[in-house]
Amino acid sequence: MDEQVELASASHKGKKQGITMVDGSISSNKTDTTEQLRQSAREHVQAKRWAEARSAYTTLFSNDKEDEDALTGLAGALEKLGDYEAMYEVAQDAVQANPGSAGALAYKARSLQKLERLSEATIANDQALLLDTNLALAWFNRSGQQLLQERFPEALRYAERAIELDPDDARAWTNKGLALLQLHRLHEALEAVNESLARDPDYLVPLTLKGEILRRYGRLQEVVETMRHALEIAPDDISSLNVMAQTLRTLSSYEELSQISARLVELTPESLFAWDSYACALRGLGRFDEATIAIEHVLELDPTNVRYMMIKADNLYRLGRYREAVSASESALRLDEEYPPARRIHEKAMRAMYQQKRKKK
Repeated sequence: MDEQVELASASHKGKKQGITMVDGSISSNKTDTTEQLRQSAREHVQAKRWAEARSAYTTLFSNDKEDEDALTGLAGALEKLGDYEAMYEVAQDAVQANPGSAGALAYKARSLQKLERLSEATIANDQALLLDTNLALAWFNRSGQQLLQERFPEALRYAERAIELDPDDARAWTNKGLALLQLHRLHEALEAVNESLARDPDYLVPLTLKGEILRRYGRLQEVVETMRHALEIAPDDISSLNVMAQTLRTLSSYEELSQISARLVELTPESLFAWDSYACALRGLGRFDEATIAIEHVLELDPTNVRYMMIKADNLYRLGRYREAVSASESALRLDEEYPPARRIHEKAMRAMYQQKRKKK
């Protein structure tokens, strides 16, 4: 009987030990799965697969709202995807889970800044800095806030503080470049932008900024190369298209300008610069029929501009539509009777119109 009790007791202990082993295995497997998912998420970030990174980090963050690494990864992915509302919600969840998290407050500030809720962003960011004065993200945020308020010396100082704390943050280098550009320190601005691109060669903002700085230096072929790279990354980026169009106009590269400005017209149909560039390209290619249509759009946006009215007259003259050219040049002269190009085209169109009438007789 005693032997049976001992055997039963041993059997019961064995079962308990077996359960403990299973529980340990489950715990171990769960940890392994979490770390595998984290590694996968980081790989997605490295490969710039932002949707996949968001999915992986969302799972990690859902499992632990105080996981700072998951918060950082998820907020970064959402920012890259331009989903600032979701970024705000994630940061808000993190703040509620851990009100003392400086990182969560800084990401909340970042999302609010992107949502153009600047007062709220400033408050959240100040709270983050009260908790951690060495938080690079918070200094980067403050730099951006100063840029938005056109306080460029302050923006530069805070960007430099962010760089001091995290030299590998391409965004902080970009903010430094933006501030230096606004302070007309072009050489230093270009150096800062190059530092940003050394850390992230496909970062669109410093690429466009570099193009603008190079354009001001007159290094136009370098601008074209830089903007081609930018437009490979984001074909519909308005800032990149504008810098490219300005440069191609200066270079008289009308074929490529016609393509770039046509896209600008599609994306920004109310932009005077877009229509003006498109009309310029078409004229440069000798496509005066299309240029005439384009200049009509320009005149809808700026009807009292004597130069545009003169260009309309010149287009019509080149098409042999002399009577219309005379009328357009007269409209130009009513805007400015002393404008020499309008006088010249008016005289040419008048002569051609009378010669045409004599030939018909």
